[in-house]
Amino acid sequence: MTILHITDTTMTTKTQVNDERGEQRAAPCRFCGAPLNHTFADLGMSPLANSYVPVAKANAMEPFYPLHAYVCTKCWLVQLQMYETGEHIFSDYAYFSSYSDSWLAHAKAYTDIMRARFNFNASSQVIEIASNDGYLLQYFKEAGIPVLGVEPAKNVAEVAVAKGIPSVDKFFGEATAREFVGDGIQADLLLGNNVLAHVPDLNDFVKGMKILLKPTGVITMEFPHLQRLVDECQFDTIYHEHFSYFSFITVEQVFARHGLTLFDVEELPTHGGSLRIYGRHSEDGSKPVSEQVVALREREKQLGYAGLDLYNSFADKVMATKRDILEFLIGAKRAGKKIVGYGAPAKGNTLLNYCGIRNDMISYTVDRSPHKQGHYLPGTRIPIHGPEKIRETRPDYVVILPWNLKEEIIKQMSHIREWGGKFVVFIPEVNIIP
Repeated sequence: MTILHITDTTMTTKTQVNDERGEQRAAPCRFCGAPLNHTFADLGMSPLANSYVPVAKANAMEPFYPLHAYVCTKCWLVQLQMYETGEHIFSDYAYFSSYSDSWLAHAKAYTDIMRARFNFNASSQVIEIASNDGYLLQYFKEAGIPVLGVEPAKNVAEVAVAKGIPSVDKFFGEATAREFVGDGIQADLLLGNNVLAHVPDLNDFVKGMKILLKPTGVITMEFPHLQRLVDECQFDTIYHEHFSYFSFITVEQVFARHGLTLFDVEELPTHGGSLRIYGRHSEDGSKPVSEQVVALREREKQLGYAGLDLYNSFADKVMATKRDILEFLIGAKRAGKKIVGYGAPAKGNTLLNYCGIRNDMISYTVDRSPHKQGHYLPGTRIPIHGPEKIRETRPDYVVILPWNLKEEIIKQMSHIREWGGKFVVFIPEVNIIP
């Protein structure tokens, strides 16, 4: 069997498998290896969602890749094929967690919960995978608990170090875990928020967690819940940096394969609806499996997450939502309304590119992060300004692209009501908020 590679130098990983006769075969599932033959959502061609375009490259070409999500009918993992290496996507990253007040509050609440439940103290070791700019570990450090961040994006890790958060600039997996263990480092609490979906080699990543965790240690992982994605048509959370989309049924299989048992689970409102899973070594009998685990597993089975019909119906919901979004924008522009965006999140770039929305519909967007200001959104080339631009131009509608933060944004930007401006969100449906 021969692996074919795309000749474009930016596309460095295998995307297509041919047999000895040259006939194309389905790519394998990144977890169980079964062939991927069933579409979950085909969103066409799209650029990398966090590849913001600087002014100097405003007229340059940029690569677009298929944004096509499949579902594996053996393990039910929803996933994208990989067109770019993790090193290319994440080594220099534009997302800094500390620019969201509500996310900081969530991180602080998490640290309080973990300390109270598991009695972590000055003799414990907390390690966060994909620790970003130290947004979370800072609260453990304030409590006198030793911390270590593992962050692949060098530019982001440097910000954490400047805050006094020990951070290692590495991609996490089995090799990194063995390095830490060789240096005498293991985790009492090993955590990762919104990293599991970003992992190209899922088995290597979870194998590394097994190695790095102390015998009675705890793993927590937070990630968007596939059920909420389906129920609320959150197709914009599908982008190339998210390789996998998890139901509880599937993530439980992934951890079990590597000797880890999920002993508890919580459903959270973050990122439009997430799961926080609690893992332990399977041989650690000190943490019994909770009723919440049993109930969620059974609920997903009853809803059809272990059957193909549910996955087959999602594409129609996506197309209907796209038509509704375009109908609103076209109607508003015909009525002479000024429309701008708030935020420059990855999810917004998926939505705008899939729907074909450019600056003839949304004139510009704003973002609090100075790392995004002065750039253009990938693909659509909509300019990104600071939030003060909205007061200067007094638009009729402000489209909230990071809809999961709409309450925070509406509070911050309430002054648009001074001139009769209104907020709009597009997911799960078009909703005008006066």
